[in-house]
Amino acid sequence: MNSKVLIIYEYQILFGILDEIKENLNFKIVQSKKSDYDEIKFDPKINYLTISKEKVKNIDSLLILENTPIKLEKLLETININFLKKQFSNQSNIKIGKYNLDLNSRKISFKDKNLDLTERETRLIIFINDKTGVTVKELQKNVWDYSPSLETHTVETHIYRLRKKIMDIFGDENFILNDKNGYSIN
Repeated sequence: MNSKVLIIYEYQILFGILDEIKENLNFKIVQSKKSDYDEIKFDPKINYLTISKEKVKNIDSLLILENTPIKLEKLLETININFLKKQFSNQSNIKIGKYNLDLNSRKISFKDKNLDLTERETRLIIFINDKTGVTVKELQKNVWDYSPSLETHTVETHIYRLRKKIMDIFGDENFILNDKNGYSIN
């Protein structure tokens, strides 16, 4: 399955050109008219980009081709750059419970509140979020890259400080929970 799909919106000539060379493209192309665009089933695992001659309301990731004619190499480069930008943006945002974590800016947010995180805090949140019942030893090995001289209170101190920061900004006392199985994110 192709992980990138270019939707050519109301642009028959461009679809015809790209359809002729589709075997050489690193994305799938789909032709769409205004009447059938809403019928497209968007898979969240696939990177979609729509290309059109003009601005279209309610279409995300829209690439508008205003300056034509354009060399085919330049067009393909522009399409691929836009796919990369969208993929980078999509991969940088992770849903952590009710929060959004932006990996690029290392900020966690909820509604209109934001909190800057350190690199270590970001790694800690991601690691705990991906598992259930994370032990101190797992955190030492996977977040701190394990050092034999690392004492367990280092991990616990970081978690305590992170909990305090989350509480101060978001008022959430239950973001990182700890029970007999280890740490988890609520």
